[in-house]
Amino acid sequence: FVSCMERYRRIGQELYASLYKNHVQMLQCGYSKAAKDWMILEEQLFYRRGPWGDPSQTLEPRWILDCYEGPSRMRRRIQHINARVTVMRMKSEVQNCCRRFYFSLACFLQINNAVSQGELMLNEAEREMDKKGSDCNQLTFFPALHESFHSEDFLELCVERQIILQEFAENEKVTFKCSVAVVQGHTALEGVLLFGKEHFYICECFVLSPLEEVYCTRHCLSSISDPFIFNLCHKDHAVGDQMCSRYSYHDIKAIHLMRFLLQEIALEIFFKNGYSRFLVFHDSDRNKIFKRFCSFQPALKSKGITEESLNIRKHSGGEKTMLQKWQKREISNFDYLMYLNTLAGRSYNDYMQYPVFPWVLADYHSETLNLTNPHTFRDLSKPMGAQTMERKRKFIQRYNEVEKSEGDLSAQCHYCTHYSSAIIVASYLVRMEPFTQTFCSLQGGSFDVADRMFHSVKSTWESASRDNMSDVRELIPEFFYLPEFLTNANHFELGCMQDGTVLGDVQLPPWADGDPHKFILLHRQALESDYVSAHLHHWIDLIFGHKQHGSAAVEAVNTYHPYFYGDKMDLNNIKDPLIKSTILGFISNFGQIPKQLFTKPHPSRNAQGKSSSGRETVLSLHSSGILPLFMSSLQNLKLSPVTIKELNMFSVLSDYPKGAIGHIVHTEKGILAVEKNKVLIPPLWSKTFCWGFEDFTCCFGNYGSEKNMTTFECMADWGKCLCAVCPSATTIITSGTSSVVCVWELSLVKDKVKCLNLRQALYGHTQAVTCLAASVTYSIFVSGSDDRTCIIWDLNKLTYINQLPAHEATLCSVAINNST
Repeated sequence: FVSCMERYRRIGQELYASLYKNHVQMLQCGYSKAAKDWMILEEQLFYRRGPWGDPSQTLEPRWILDCYEGPSRMRRRIQHINARVTVMRMKSEVQNCCRRFYFSLACFLQINNAVSQGELMLNEAEREMDKKGSDCNQLTFFPALHESFHSEDFLELCVERQIILQEFAENEKVTFKCSVAVVQGHTALEGVLLFGKEHFYICECFVLSPLEEVYCTRHCLSSISDPFIFNLCHKDHAVGDQMCSRYSYHDIKAIHLMRFLLQEIALEIFFKNGYSRFLVFHDSDRNKIFKRFCSFQPALKSKGITEESLNIRKHSGGEKTMLQKWQKREISNFDYLMYLNTLAGRSYNDYMQYPVFPWVLADYHSETLNLTNPHTFRDLSKPMGAQTMERKRKFIQRYNEVEKSEGDLSAQCHYCTHYSSAIIVASYLVRMEPFTQTFCSLQGGSFDVADRMFHSVKSTWESASRDNMSDVRELIPEFFYLPEFLTNANHFELGCMQDGTVLGDVQLPPWADGDPHKFILLHRQALESDYVSAHLHHWIDLIFGHKQHGSAAVEAVNTYHPYFYGDKMDLNNIKDPLIKSTILGFISNFGQIPKQLFTKPHPSRNAQGKSSSGRETVLSLHSSGILPLFMSSLQNLKLSPVTIKELNMFSVLSDYPKGAIGHIVHTEKGILAVEKNKVLIPPLWSKTFCWGFEDFTCCFGNYGSEKNMTTFECMADWGKCLCAVCPSATTIITSGTSSVVCVWELSLVKDKVKCLNLRQALYGHTQAVTCLAASVTYSIFVSGSDDRTCIIWDLNKLTYINQLPAHEATLCSVAINNST
């Protein structure tokens, strides 16, 4: 009897200790959540145009390229680096607050002894469960009682796990968890992937213990078995950067099966908001995780990387392939190249396999760029190592010398360096964060010698095409859409060249007139020119096609070191860890060949003048390649394919139009328009939102009807509404005399408007806001005001991004160009 009572007493003590730990962690979680919210509130109050901010403050001109992908996967958004610094400071201060609260609470309650005793107890029921196997029905945040830690004191346990608890949705239940490496650029962080009911969580700088428990990297050993990936994760890792991100399964746009270090072990997850994450798994985990994602989101499909996915024949249902669209000039050369890069496994998130684009020009010395002269262009049928006969002869000689000297024929190649690598990408973008830090990291912590850095487009072309036998680099997509990377806007001290020139902005060709925007404009026009369109398929053969491997590659002088090819290196069968680490280090530093997409010659593009319907079209170009204004080329004007109809904008009491048009939408069926103080709600455009009434209310109605279906009075608290914009079916942005920009969440039930709730009030203007514009393409919206200022806001985070230069008069209209 006594032994039985003792047993139940121990069980009760252990249960109490476990409940107490849970209680303390929940208190700490609530406190850290409050501390985080307080820091966010501080940021909202004190930013430049915030209620307590100083509009006249001079901010340090530091900018960083955002990871947001717009049309054609272009990354154009640049944000102030102070916002990133604030986020890092916020994380650090919240973690410090958590620790202070945790220790002060423990000291106040004097729980040291009780906790220590509780940790030494073992619940027999849990022991039986351990024998049966690990159960993943719930996430375990408590340490196993028989698992050793760096400290035996409960107070020293992993408080960083509260970061994960803060992100959990209400009543969350974790059903699966696995270890991952989160790749961003040229760095990797160890992490844990958690699957919940409606959300999944990516936890950076956390590890999964052998008992399926989550700890930060300070309190548990790494679970990464690959020595090279382990070193990559811990090379530049500083303790204290733990972070957890929550994502809804419905927010996933696509998932691509990817390679990492030439191994099929990665997934790239693309979200509908324009961002993406690159995750690396253990060998057998990748496909299982992909199937698990598909079970939550059946619409997800892996992207094909074979020639069948680009078949010239039409898909079932008559849908055209991207190849057919490119051939018929329905998409641009840039779009098609970006599409091929995506299929070939090239990723912005992994600098070792960054998207690759061709050098298209050879003229970097003329005062005027002539896009009608074939000598202006690079020979796209030859790789960079064969652009001159002398250089081509030397590389062929290098290739043959291996055989003559009876060397290792398996290592026989023309080039020992690659046309795309992390250091090449970082050197091109060194003037822009985060690539500045990446470049310095790859160079041992500092900038390279100024003469060796990217300082001139002309000299870089001459080095890659003629002068340097170890330089065969190609270009990156940013050369065709991002002028900001050519300027040293962050004022980095890049050094001084031997001739005394201080390294600053990139030296541009004479035909660019020193203007980065003009350089990008003309360079993009060169990419889309007739000459490049007629010869681009030859370059595709070299990079993605049949001249990438085998005898065709040898004949084209297009072979690289065997370590660059994924199909030649079976890393799983290499047992010697030293040899494997050497190969992986080579790949990491020098790059890798894209996946082969074509085994036969790539078809050419249709000649200019032949449209998809076969009708002749004529486009007149100036010698510079710039399209002239339409009034000087009236022959290029086309009739509208949409039948022009009388717009339905008449009052019930009158047969005359009400007045000015407020919103116009062009759909496949026709043109829709509504009068002033009305906007159409996407994506069906069948409903309208209207404002401007004397009682400050707003209404919802059907397009073409004067009858208001639903009226809301919630906007009356924010003054008279002067403008509104509707970027999505569930979001409406309004503003007016109060100077506050209000973001509303619209709830629809069975296509009927049920409620309109305020999601966020944004402060920044000092006078009435007169105009609004939103761009879902770039996830931004802009507000213009009587205070003569224009503010750019983040549509996803609903935060301040930047203020445009002050205008001389009040603003009455704003617009966003989704193309540029």
